[in-house]
Amino acid sequence: MSGGVRACGDFAPVVTVGPLAAFEPALLSHLSDAGYVARSVVEAARAMARMSGWMEATQRTAAELTPQAVVVFLASRRRRCRSEALTRRGLGAVLWFLRGRGLVPDEDLVGIDTAQQMLAEYRLWLRTERGFAAESVRCYANQASKFLAEFPDPLGASLASLDAATVTDILVRHSIRSASVWSAKAFVTAVRSLLRFLHVQGLIPMALTGAVPTVAGWRLSALPRGLRAADVHALLAAQDVSTSVGRRDQAVLTVLARLGLRGAEVAALRLADVDWRGGQIVVRGKGSRVEGLPLSAEVGQAIAAYLTGGRPTCACATVFVTARAPYRPLSAMAVRAIMGRACQRAGLPRLGAHRLRHTLATDLLRAGSPLAEVGQVLRHRSQLSTAVYAKVDHDSLRTLARPWPGGAR
Repeated sequence: MSGGVRACGDFAPVVTVGPLAAFEPALLSHLSDAGYVARSVVEAARAMARMSGWMEATQRTAAELTPQAVVVFLASRRRRCRSEALTRRGLGAVLWFLRGRGLVPDEDLVGIDTAQQMLAEYRLWLRTERGFAAESVRCYANQASKFLAEFPDPLGASLASLDAATVTDILVRHSIRSASVWSAKAFVTAVRSLLRFLHVQGLIPMALTGAVPTVAGWRLSALPRGLRAADVHALLAAQDVSTSVGRRDQAVLTVLARLGLRGAEVAALRLADVDWRGGQIVVRGKGSRVEGLPLSAEVGQAIAAYLTGGRPTCACATVFVTARAPYRPLSAMAVRAIMGRACQRAGLPRLGAHRLRHTLATDLLRAGSPLAEVGQVLRHRSQLSTAVYAKVDHDSLRTLARPWPGGAR
């Protein structure tokens, strides 16, 4: 490329030299443990290598890596090539890592997106300190990102002055905009958790969990919304089973509809969890619970059709994997996307995967199954979780209804 700013090839291998070279292995391990995707880890490693080389050339030590020095480094990158944006994106993770270990001055990172680094540390804390499952970590982090987005840069200074009134104001405004009581509850619960983390890390001046208001919502106040049998049939029939993706999606939907699994549970199914001879499937549910369910013929046939005629050969231990290389296990979000595409093909409004779980429960009740048996199929820990389905058991409710005084009119 001739003239002007040149491309510096940020995706070419970079050898780390200079004062930060010794910290590269610890950085890679830290980012992997924090849940960064491989591409982000590579970007951070390259950013650190380039900054370390610049520090060696300008005779700077880690203790001299102030926010002003970072700005000077980024300006030099901007003059040399067009990869300054890539360097900036990876540099936030590097500076967060170095600052957390006391290697650079504990000051706000000027021009660096610290929100993503803070969320990465929060996800790691949820996994290691709180023992949350992967899907819970994802949900909490998504809600936490909405809360952090309310604060102006620099984020560290905004949080340092955070008070109870600001927390309450943000939560009230968000709850008013929420689509449902349950989404407001999810936001409030995640923010309460995030505030505990920020206080433990010394990023906010005091514990502010008491400033988090509760959301008015009463247990068993809503009716479970199941689908008609014709709608379930349309969802299953809408897949093009002549393709590998169609066979995979057909199997996913069949497991959701006939076994009542949650989306995350379908994504977590392993090849070793299917006992073909014993006719059983192992489900890894909420709270790290492992339970068995009968493997019906319909579910078994759908999974077998995918495994023998659609699943790519790969090292993944899960039943369901992505359709394109590099092959990875499906995520709960991917399961929801499969359900969304199926609704579109079947001419239905977009529905969540959980709707099929409600449908199975209501169908079992209408077929005469007792409430306790429905709770066993859905693997509820508490009978209160199953009690909501009593509202749709009209036959049983009729036996409790008393005659109207004076007779019906």
